[in-house]
Amino acid sequence: MGELKYIAFEDEAEDIKDKVESYWKKRAASFFELRHEELESNKAALWTGELEVLLENRRNLRILDLGCGAGFFEIILGNMGHEVIGVDLTKDMVDKANEMIKLYGMDNTKVKAVQGDAENPGFPEESFDVVISRNLTWTLPHPIDAYKNWYKLLKKDGMLLNFDAEYAKGEHNLYASENKAHMDLPVEMKDECHDIYHMLTISTLNRPAWDVEILKTIGVSKLFTDEEFGSRIFAEHDRFYIPDKMFCIKAKK
Repeated sequence: MGELKYIAFEDEAEDIKDKVESYWKKRAASFFELRHEELESNKAALWTGELEVLLENRRNLRILDLGCGAGFFEIILGNMGHEVIGVDLTKDMVDKANEMIKLYGMDNTKVKAVQGDAENPGFPEESFDVVISRNLTWTLPHPIDAYKNWYKLLKKDGMLLNFDAEYAKGEHNLYASENKAHMDLPVEMKDECHDIYHMLTISTLNRPAWDVEILKTIGVSKLFTDEEFGSRIFAEHDRFYIPDKMFCIKAKK
C-alpha cells in the first residue's frame, strides 16, 4: 500500500464541521419534507432498481449509511430487507431520520439513525457488508482519512457505494431556475452553502478521478465509476432535479 498524501491546506478549515453542522441543522425540517416527497415519487423505484444491481442482488446485508440526512436510504434499503445504520453529524438530521423510519413503519432494531462523525464513524473494523453515502463527500475536510476509515469498516468482499457530484464547480447552479431541488431554499442559505464550497479543498479536485486514485492507493480490489448515474435517476426535470451531474463510485474490498 502506497503512502497517502494529505491534501494541501485542509487543516486551515478547523471550523468547517461546525459550519456544515450549522447549515444542515437549519435545513433539517425542509430537507425531511423533500426526501419524504422523493420517497413518495417514482424516484424510490428508480433508486431501488439501481441499488439492486449495485448490491448484486445480495440479501440481508448490514449497511452503514454515512451522512444519512433525513433517512432516505434507511427507507429504501430497509424495504429491500437490509439492516441499516444511518450516521449523521447533525442531531436534527438524526432526529428527522428516525422520524422518517417511524413514519414508514421500519423495525427500529434493524433500521435506525445515530449521531456521529462520518469521517470517523467509530464502529469496529470489518463490521459492515456495505458502506454507502449520498451527497456527503463534498462536505468533508479530510476525505482521504474518511476513505481509509470506511475501507476498514468493510468485511472481506464488502463494498463501498458513493454517490456524489462536483457541486462546487457548478456553484452558480444553486441559484439557477433549473435547480428544482433548491428552488425553495432562501438566498441566504444558498450563500451559506456557496461559502462552504470555498472552504473545502475537495471542491477544487477533478472527481470522480481523484476518488479513484485515492481508493486505488488504499488497496480496493475492484473499482468502477458510473458518471451517467444521475442522468438515469434524475432524467426528469422535476421537483428533485439538480443540474450538477451525480456520479456513482463502487469499490470492493
